[in-house]
Amino acid sequence: MRTQFIRNFCIIAHIDHGKSTLADRLIQKGRLIEDRNFQDQILDNMDIERERGITIKSQAVTIPYTAADGVVYELNLVDTPGHVDFTYEVSRAISACEGALLLIDATQGVQAQTLSNMYLALEHDLEIIPVVNKIDMQAADIVSTKQQIDKDLGLDSDTALLVSARQGVGIDALFEAVVSQIPPPKGDADSPLQALIFDCHYDPYRGVVVHVRVFEGRIKPGIKAQFMSNGTVYGVETVGMFKLSLVETDELSAGDVGYFLAGVKTVSDVRVGDTVTNADAPCTRPLPGFREVKPVVFSSIYPLDGSDYEELKTSLEKLKLNDASLIYEKDSSVALGFGFRCGFLGMLHLEVIEERLEREFNQSVIFTAPSVKYRVHLRGGEEVLIDNPTEYPEEGQVESAEEPYIRASIITPTTFLGAVITLCIDKRGVQTNMSYLDEKRVELIFDMPLAEALFDFHDRLKSISRGYASFDYDVADYKSTEMVKLDVLINGKPVDALSQLVFKGGAYERARVVCERLRDEIPRQQFKIPIQGAIGGQIIARETVNPLRKDVLAKCYGGDITRKRKLLEKQKEGKKRMRMVGDVELPQSAFLAVLKPKDE
Repeated sequence: MRTQFIRNFCIIAHIDHGKSTLADRLIQKGRLIEDRNFQDQILDNMDIERERGITIKSQAVTIPYTAADGVVYELNLVDTPGHVDFTYEVSRAISACEGALLLIDATQGVQAQTLSNMYLALEHDLEIIPVVNKIDMQAADIVSTKQQIDKDLGLDSDTALLVSARQGVGIDALFEAVVSQIPPPKGDADSPLQALIFDCHYDPYRGVVVHVRVFEGRIKPGIKAQFMSNGTVYGVETVGMFKLSLVETDELSAGDVGYFLAGVKTVSDVRVGDTVTNADAPCTRPLPGFREVKPVVFSSIYPLDGSDYEELKTSLEKLKLNDASLIYEKDSSVALGFGFRCGFLGMLHLEVIEERLEREFNQSVIFTAPSVKYRVHLRGGEEVLIDNPTEYPEEGQVESAEEPYIRASIITPTTFLGAVITLCIDKRGVQTNMSYLDEKRVELIFDMPLAEALFDFHDRLKSISRGYASFDYDVADYKSTEMVKLDVLINGKPVDALSQLVFKGGAYERARVVCERLRDEIPRQQFKIPIQGAIGGQIIARETVNPLRKDVLAKCYGGDITRKRKLLEKQKEGKKRMRMVGDVELPQSAFLAVLKPKDE
């Protein structure tokens, strides 16, 4: 059978452990591209991915490999994103494979996402091959890393492969291990079609390219492909495989990884994790594991110039074609005009969208403070979900509120243990577990509000641990909280774009920080500008931008003191009148200053 010579595998690891570099070496070894045309991170298509050294969009590639016994194998590599924001995409990529290369950095050892990704692979019953990378580095500690593989992961370190993805050391042994240890795919090409969508991307000329792993049956041009989550049916036009470019084939049968084109116009019509079947001869049930991807972080986007609203709308529509997880709806603000309320998978996703809007579409935009979705119980018994501070009901109407919590897993050297625990407690975290992985490293489990982890938690964790602590999290459940709406008033007028939903206990501190930063950013006027933080009708913090002062006494040289007093009183009256009618322009830097971490 043809499936005997197919191997489907993925590379999983913590951030920056060398997934993309290893994928580069495998592709080079498979001779998919000439050396003169090769570039680093060849599977990463976006400039942001290359600059940051991260994978945002997972890719797939089919690599031909001639084994030591002379048999030619078809190796389907599914590259996965590394960041915790994209865990669902990682889980779908894993479910499309039979095996996984678990990459561990010899200089860093086992870290938080190494563990979580391994558990993800075990849930899907994958064959795991531990691979120790970066053995060429001076700081590499292979002995300690192998001990961690035995103790922390429960895998056999004797089977761990030692490689240097950068220098290409150990790649041949890695290929042989993939062929010998990872089982071939199961499935019957004559059964009803059952294929998993593990990704998709948008081609401006051909529509949506749907990435699939076929478990049962065949996909070929002419059949009617049905998406089982929503029942939509499309006629398949083209099928093929990934060999850095899209290469057409006659069909994809059980065990294959490839793509098909069916005239789908938008990426949001295709859902990652969905099952594709033949509408004329459907399978009995969809593949397990599908769920709707829900945003966890919300922010509003406004154009810097109100006249650019239509351009921003067009840019978001184009971005949505490539990123189905981006959710947006129309929004408006008294201070900033018309814009959009957007939902993101996490803070990295928000940063990526912001950079892509600026780079690819040349948009100058303002983002409001990120927020999470709160569950608010009203006195009448009604329950509402709120992610926008402007929608928060009056204080007297609220019975109670709940906010989303995460289960954070932090692995840190014991030297920084005290500082890391202090940071987590400052962020309202509750420690649920602590276990020593060895004499030098400890794993902490904290339940923590998601809102506290949004702003500067990761940066401060890296700072206090000198980069050695690693962080991973899962969104757990909602827990009750004391929440208030913090309004910011400038010259007595509330600025809705600066409003925030905050924990009551930290409202004063947050209000003070916001007022101080705005004081430094707002340009001075001819009149005094008060900046106030308020909860309801109560002012809890205040700063003042002092006025520019014209020397009205310059022309008054000599004479009675009453003349000077008269001029000063006249100036005072003028400033009071100016303050009543004066309008304060907020620069973009004022909005950005509010979002900065505390220590900047």
